[in-house]
Amino acid sequence: MASVRQEKFQKQMQRDLADIFNRNTHRLFEGEMVMVNDVTISPDLCYAKVYLGFLNSTKRTYLMDLVNYHNRELRQELAYRIRNDVRKIPELQFFPDETLDHALKMDKLFDDLKKKDS
Repeated sequence: MASVRQEKFQKQMQRDLADIFNRNTHRLFEGEMVMVNDVTISPDLCYAKVYLGFLNSTKRTYLMDLVNYHNRELRQELAYRIRNDVRKIPELQFFPDETLDHALKMDKLFDDLKKKDS
């Protein structure tokens, strides 16, 4: 269970990272839309897991490689934004968020079941 401070910091990081990704979409990610779906942070605020979603993209592994390649640059820009809020800038780990894929898969399964019943 996350503390109140962790939850506030997670939300703030999610907003800041989303803004960073939106501003740098064309420069860093070849115009692909990258969304920050969730951020979880360790209790000491030193490590952050960032879950990313990709809209209408077939090259997710390539985009994840690009994100990891630009990790240092993204962390520096985040540091500039949150430097007055924390003592240490958290290390960022990026992961693909598969929840949208799972939801679409479940919708397809339910539609198939409805068709079989009809």
